[in-house]
Amino acid sequence: MPLAALALLVAASTSPALSQDPFPPHRIADNLYYVGSKGLASYLVTTKKGHILINPDFETTVPLLKTNVEKLGFKFSDIKILLNSHAHDDHVAGMATARQLSGADVYVMRGDDKTTESGSGGKWKPVPVKRVLEDGDKVTLGEATLTARKTPGHTPGCTTWTMKVKDGGKPLDAVIVCSPNVNPGYILVGNKDYPQIASDYQRSFDIWKALPCDLFLGAHGNYYELEAKYPKLGQGGANPFVDPAGYKAYIAEREQAFHKVLAEQQKSGTK
Repeated sequence: MPLAALALLVAASTSPALSQDPFPPHRIADNLYYVGSKGLASYLVTTKKGHILINPDFETTVPLLKTNVEKLGFKFSDIKILLNSHAHDDHVAGMATARQLSGADVYVMRGDDKTTESGSGGKWKPVPVKRVLEDGDKVTLGEATLTARKTPGHTPGCTTWTMKVKDGGKPLDAVIVCSPNVNPGYILVGNKDYPQIASDYQRSFDIWKALPCDLFLGAHGNYYELEAKYPKLGQGGANPFVDPAGYKAYIAEREQAFHKVLAEQQKSGTK
């Protein structure tokens, strides 16, 4: 795929939840924390050897992320690795600034690496990628290990992150879903720049359906009903983010939506 064409494809950020309004940073479970804004989900994984930040979001969001990290008692300068969910500006435009402030290395899934490095035609500051990831690669820092699952479609390198955590001593599987959405204007049939886009989406849904999930999280808080669940945190009941049924229902609904758009484009002969 030509780099210029790929850049235009993957940089079209039309996510439905782009709010940069502040949201309370909070511990999700174990060493996994939410440090994002109201609409843009960012996660901090802490270890004794430094920390991992997933999704630095827009450049204008980085000061909020830094404030949230510090509110939790951690230092932004202790972030050693920067990860993302996918190469759209609402998730990677802040990567260069976050790297400058922390000195962290940037890891990106193959398929989104060149777009991230190039700045996508001026949509964000170019940032060097230290490590290009493949499906199933492990990212380990200190006592924390995350697994990168390539779940393409939304972008060619869309990455779902999984990790093992404990909550109250109970082991849990955490899943941070990359976007399963077919944005307005996406071409699923006869896409010259991304010919395998439809089959990539289906491959990703097959992966999502097979993943064990206890803690349901995502690239945007509205994927897993962050605003509704957060007030229930620490109220003496079960951890509201432990929601395997919600995860299954969300993936099933998004797969149905994908197939509806695909069928409509196949019927209309969209090219």
